[in-house]
Amino acid sequence: MSWNNLGVVFAIVSLVLLLASSHDLRAGKTNRLAAGTWGGQHIRIEVGSGPAAIDYDCANGTIAGPLILDRKGNFRWKGSHVREHGGPTRIEEEPRGEPAVYFGSVKGNTMTLTVTLANTNQVIGTFTLTRGTPGRVFKCR
Repeated sequence: MSWNNLGVVFAIVSLVLLLASSHDLRAGKTNRLAAGTWGGQHIRIEVGSGPAAIDYDCANGTIAGPLILDRKGNFRWKGSHVREHGGPTRIEEEPRGEPAVYFGSVKGNTMTLTVTLANTNQVIGTFTLTRGTPGRVFKCR
């Protein structure tokens, strides 16, 4: 075997090892939820670089960022949930948020999300959202 052939073999082996090591690094990597609007029946989430804003029927909330997904697309995020009511809001009335847990999974452009109040384990609801869809939310009047 000549020196030229050894150089080619060495280059190929090096490339294979580099690709294998980069694949191993990516396998444990987490991903961030894609920014934009995620909407569904009775819910809309606006995702940016910070906390996400949620609008529900007769409620709203926030999810503390960053919105990280594990390598399988699963998540468990903390945030708040604020109940709303019909009629005017009084000047002295302050919205009382409750700690909430947002968990579920993302597959492609579809998210399944369950909202649970952290202190009581009351399930607010389970929603299916699609990225790029404005959702359909009915506010209290």
